[in-house]
Amino acid sequence: MAYILQLLIMTISMRALFDGWRPFHLLSFRLLLLPLLLMGAALPVAAQEALPTVRVGVLKFGTVNWELDVIEARKLTKKYGFTLKVVALASGDASTVALQGGAVDVIVSDWIWVSRQRAEGNPYTLVPYSNAVGSLMVKPESGIRTVADLKGRSVGISGGPHDKIWLLLRAYAGKKFNMDLATAARPVFAAPPLLNELAASAQVDAALNIWHYDARLEARGMQPLIRLPEILAGLGIDKPIPMIGWVFREDWAARNPAVLERFFAASMEAKSLMARSDDEWERLRPLMRAEDAATFVALRNGYRSGIPTCMDFDATANVAATYRVLAEVGGDKLVGKSNTLADGTFWSGFKWPTCPKK
Repeated sequence: MAYILQLLIMTISMRALFDGWRPFHLLSFRLLLLPLLLMGAALPVAAQEALPTVRVGVLKFGTVNWELDVIEARKLTKKYGFTLKVVALASGDASTVALQGGAVDVIVSDWIWVSRQRAEGNPYTLVPYSNAVGSLMVKPESGIRTVADLKGRSVGISGGPHDKIWLLLRAYAGKKFNMDLATAARPVFAAPPLLNELAASAQVDAALNIWHYDARLEARGMQPLIRLPEILAGLGIDKPIPMIGWVFREDWAARNPAVLERFFAASMEAKSLMARSDDEWERLRPLMRAEDAATFVALRNGYRSGIPTCMDFDATANVAATYRVLAEVGGDKLVGKSNTLADGTFWSGFKWPTCPKK
C-alpha cells in the first residue's frame, strides 16, 4: 500500500508541474497524503505483530497454573513470540474431552492415556512436564514400617482402583512380599480432599494421594512410607521416569511447529526460574492456597523435586517397562487395546538434554 501511495504522489507531482500548480498547493497536498502514507507503511508491521496463540486447558486450581502464571508474569510469551490462552476446566476428564473436541491445543495428562489413544488410531503425543507423583503416607505412630505392615490395614487411594501408583504398589508388594494389597489390605477409595481428611484424622492407616495433597499431609506431620522411585526400583526400573506431560495432537504439532517450539522454550525457562528462585515462589504464594508456612514450603519443595532437567537415554524404555507392569496388573480397563507402550507416545520433535552419566 505504501508503494502505491508513493506512486500516487509522484503522479500528482508530475501533473502539477505540467499544469502549473503553485508550490504551496503541491506542498499542502503532500502533507495531506502523508498520514495515509505512514499508515500504509505500518500495515506490514501490524501483520507481523499478530502472534500465534496456544490454548492450554488446565484444572481451575491445578498446580500447572503456577508455571503458566510464571510464563505470563515474566513476559515469556512476549520474549518467545506467542500468545497464551489459559482455559480453566473442571476435571481431568474435562481436559481430555476439550482436547479431543478442539477447544484447546494442549493439556497435561499421562502417557497411559496417550498410548491408549494412539492404539485406537488417535494421533496424540506427549512432551514430559513433571516427574512428581504421590507417595504412600503414614503417621509416625502408626507402627507401619514397611509395605508388608499394610496387611489388614486400611489404605486410602485417591485415583480409584486403576490409579497407576496404586497398581505399581500392588505389583511391588506382590514381587517383594508375595502379597496382593487389593485383598491383603483394605482399600478405601476417596476424592483427594476427602482422603486427606481421612488420613489426617486416622480414619485410614495409610494414604496414597496426588503429590500436592501429600505435601499438605507432610506439613501436618505425616511421612512417606515409600516413594515411587523405590517402588520402581523394586520392579527392576532404576531410573526416574516422567509421569505426566504436555499432550497435544501430532497433526496439530505438524501444522504449528514454530509456536510449539516457542511454548516449550517458555515452559523450560519458567521451570528453571521456579527451580532456583525463592522470590518467585513468594510471588506465587497466593495462587498456591497454602494454609500455612509449612504447607507452602512442602508444596514448593514437592514441585521442585518433580521438575525434569534432563532425560536418560533409556527413559522411554523405562516408561515402556512400567507400562507393561501396569498392563499386567490393571488390564484392559487401564490400557485399552494395547499391552505395550505405543510408538510415538513421546513426541520426537522435542529433545531434553541427556542426563550426565553417574
